[in-house]
Amino acid sequence: MTIMSGSPGVEGAAGEHAHGNRSRDALRAAQMYYLQDLTMNAIARELRTSRSTVSRLLSMARETGLVQIQVNNPSERAPALEQHIRRRFGVEAHVVPVADSVSDSDVLDRVAIQAARTIGPLVDSNAIIGVAWGSTLSAVSHHLTRKQTHDSTIVQLNGAGNTQTTGITYASEILRRFGQAYGARVEQFPVPAFFDHAATKTAMWDERSVRRILDLQRRMTMAIFGVGSIGSGIPSHVYSGGYLDGEDLEALEGDAVVGDVATMFFRADGSHRDVVLNQRSTGPDLDELRKVRRRICVVSGESKIHGLRGALAAGLATDLILDEGAAQRLVYA
Repeated sequence: MTIMSGSPGVEGAAGEHAHGNRSRDALRAAQMYYLQDLTMNAIARELRTSRSTVSRLLSMARETGLVQIQVNNPSERAPALEQHIRRRFGVEAHVVPVADSVSDSDVLDRVAIQAARTIGPLVDSNAIIGVAWGSTLSAVSHHLTRKQTHDSTIVQLNGAGNTQTTGITYASEILRRFGQAYGARVEQFPVPAFFDHAATKTAMWDERSVRRILDLQRRMTMAIFGVGSIGSGIPSHVYSGGYLDGEDLEALEGDAVVGDVATMFFRADGSHRDVVLNQRSTGPDLDELRKVRRRICVVSGESKIHGLRGALAAGLATDLILDEGAAQRLVYA
């Protein structure tokens, strides 16, 4: 656990003084609680405030990055599940302990919290971070803690429009939260998730405005994504948001597709090059995605296990964050 002595940056002069006072109070409360082992009641008495205010100050200290909590988990002492996943699949695994009785939505929230706290320390200045949209990444984006970087860029991995919506609002909110958390510039990808015709994609990929985003994607230092799956407990957005019609779903079934990453589909053995729908998808070429140095995959729910196996068979992840139930099925089922 680290306590940062500097307060987080504040944009604009309005409210800066009040925010600064609150940040100083949050820092003092964090130092008393985490470094001096004082109880919240003792801190409340010393700061002449209420216990509930102290609780809010400690939450603020964590959310704004004043406090960074890290559980050291050396590989030689890692839980058996994580060790097994590392050995078998060659990825750095982070298993989130979750009881069987926890609901799908609560599992997602707890995985998202750990993913956000795992990703933060890995983000550096001068980074280009590709972010996919979807139910899992949306949840992760709500739990990011602030970490100021310099000259970093968040780039959208795949288009989000369909026949019912441009998808701009949904995708941009996810990207905005990532950009705000890390003080990074945000680059959206204003194209549909799928073109109607493969020839349209070929033509668009020759446009300079599109090539600029594709070039950023090719220079990514990190990619963050979930795994899409038709039958998951919490439906993947690409399958529930009107992106695929009946003909598309039949084509995916005919191609024996088990899942997708950033709307690029693959089979159980990881093969993907001849999947028909990929010719119209605006997601990153999976061969190019594998070249990114750090590829963080976040998965919540046992029902995504077939998609996850396919993604691992395709070698798409270097880091995997998943719940305990999914990890058990991945290893033992």
